[in-house]
Amino acid sequence: MLLLPTQYYVLGGALAVAVSFLALAFLPARPLLRLAAWRVTFLRIPFDGRTGISFASFLFLSALVYAGLWGSRDPLANPLPLVVWTLFWVGLTLAHGLFGNLWGWVNPWYGLWRLLVRLGLPEKGSFRLPARLAYRPAVLMLFAFAWFELVYIAPDDPARLAIAVFIYWFFTFAGICLFGFEVWTARMEFLSVFFRLLSRLSIFEAKRECHGFRLFLCVPGGKLTSIEPLPPSGVAFLLLALSSVSFDGFMRTFLWLGTIGINPLEFPGRSAVVAQNTFGLLAMFLALGTLFALATWAGERLAGGRGWLRASGLLVWSIVPIALAYHFSHYLTALLVDGQYALASFSDPFFKGWDLFGTAIPHVQAGIVLGADSAWVIWNAQALAIIAGHVLAVILAHGIASRLYGSGRRANLSQLPMTVLMIGYTIFGLWLLSTPTAG
Repeated sequence: MLLLPTQYYVLGGALAVAVSFLALAFLPARPLLRLAAWRVTFLRIPFDGRTGISFASFLFLSALVYAGLWGSRDPLANPLPLVVWTLFWVGLTLAHGLFGNLWGWVNPWYGLWRLLVRLGLPEKGSFRLPARLAYRPAVLMLFAFAWFELVYIAPDDPARLAIAVFIYWFFTFAGICLFGFEVWTARMEFLSVFFRLLSRLSIFEAKRECHGFRLFLCVPGGKLTSIEPLPPSGVAFLLLALSSVSFDGFMRTFLWLGTIGINPLEFPGRSAVVAQNTFGLLAMFLALGTLFALATWAGERLAGGRGWLRASGLLVWSIVPIALAYHFSHYLTALLVDGQYALASFSDPFFKGWDLFGTAIPHVQAGIVLGADSAWVIWNAQALAIIAGHVLAVILAHGIASRLYGSGRRANLSQLPMTVLMIGYTIFGLWLLSTPTAG
């Protein structure tokens, strides 16, 4: 992560969010809601290819796990950690914000499950998952994933990662077979939940037809203004997704390391701060959750409403563009550099000097993120993403509030605390990109 020059970016970001709110306060909500409802047919897909694509994904994942167990021990030469942490967790996440729910097609379970269904496995499973669980299992799984990525001592170790991936694949596939694909992926499999929620921001919307799908083009975030409220566990899931990325940046700052008594210039390694970072990850989630709850509660009181849980379940959807913006800004440099390592590893997965696909390169070009020109482009891309994410969040929150309260005045009053929270989080995000880090 490059260090962003702070002063003008922080001031500009805060002003952009504030001005957006002021402009929307004088804009009638009806044109905004009409724009959000706009759809135009983009493409018809006359077949359902999910089974074949998913089965190919399963074979690809199997090859990656094999490479993780018996390939190079170098995380920058073995394709498994590079695919999981760079192409998958960074690249595929960003792709969902643009193209829609790709994970519904490329997940490594659906194809094999369909094969078993054809052989006699009950399509809806043999057991029922209690509805009262809501998104709680997915919240726990997301926290475990974030802990493994951010706190565990060696998440990049190919062999350990291969074992973790296999355990998760097997656990999920067993759940799908027992409870049914739709039910398990809707509330237990956290990646399906995360990508499905994130895909609501995309400019494409797919609807199933008799023979295939119809793909519609829509405005970014337009699907979020007419969405149903999430239950409290769904609210917690989205807030955890955002807070975990924020903590990924915060745990490396001199401020955090100084707080837990670590000299940032003599960072002792992950093993020395497992307990502290576990506490920090949980504290960041609780802090963001508390601030969001206070902002939505205060907004509900100002608007004279009585349905705080419904309001928070709707307004949390405005967090989606912020989460995607932070994901882009935080991982941009890693995607640019480690993405090159990933492409090289495909041609030589066992580090034997092969060049199977012509992508092996002797030296990764780290200069793509170095130098004044490259740094200027990356700084502005990161800052623009965070500011744009928060501005879009303000617009979405305004549209959701207008739908929730009907009256423009009540909607504007309800958004005052949320706007303050978004301005504060904009400043915090830009500070994370500008402050020195260690470890």
